[in-house]
Amino acid sequence: MSVEKELQERANGACELCSSTENLSVYEVTPSNGSVEQSILVCSTCKAQIENPDIMDANHWHCLNDSMWSSEPAVQVMAYRLLKRIAHEGWPQDLLDTLYLEEEVQTWADTQEEEEAQEPTRDSNGAILEGGDTVVIIKDLDVKGAGFTAKRGTAVRNISLTNNPEQIEGRVNGTKIVLLSKFLKKS
Repeated sequence: MSVEKELQERANGACELCSSTENLSVYEVTPSNGSVEQSILVCSTCKAQIENPDIMDANHWHCLNDSMWSSEPAVQVMAYRLLKRIAHEGWPQDLLDTLYLEEEVQTWADTQEEEEAQEPTRDSNGAILEGGDTVVIIKDLDVKGAGFTAKRGTAVRNISLTNNPEQIEGRVNGTKIVLLSKFLKKS
């Protein structure tokens, strides 16, 4: 039996978040191996708002008051993540305060949150930097403790990212230093 058919059966042909019966599809709750246990059945409205937080309508998610009590861990995880995303509205925080998740389900729910929380490192123009990139310094920078100035126009090859999205590590004049990404341009 396919994942979609198993989910249709498990959910009685309704969205597992809002109970709509229109335009249903499979949504994998990340990290996922594609199994029924790590997927949910959602309607097109829920799916669009999950995938594009900019169009989230907090009023639509009042349905989580019921679905957060599902016996399915994947539904619990998705309800938790959505409530966290709109917690600033007030009422979702009240629901989160009453929600209890088993330890392994809580760990799964927090995994995505940690991944989303890590902002990408961006250069002075807003381009996303990745480990191994080459950047150019756009301003003379005094390097404290090393006794030299990193000159404007210097290329820093094979950079490393740090836990701070505003900083990178790289070698300048043979010395490994931490540089602020706002003074760099990706080349």
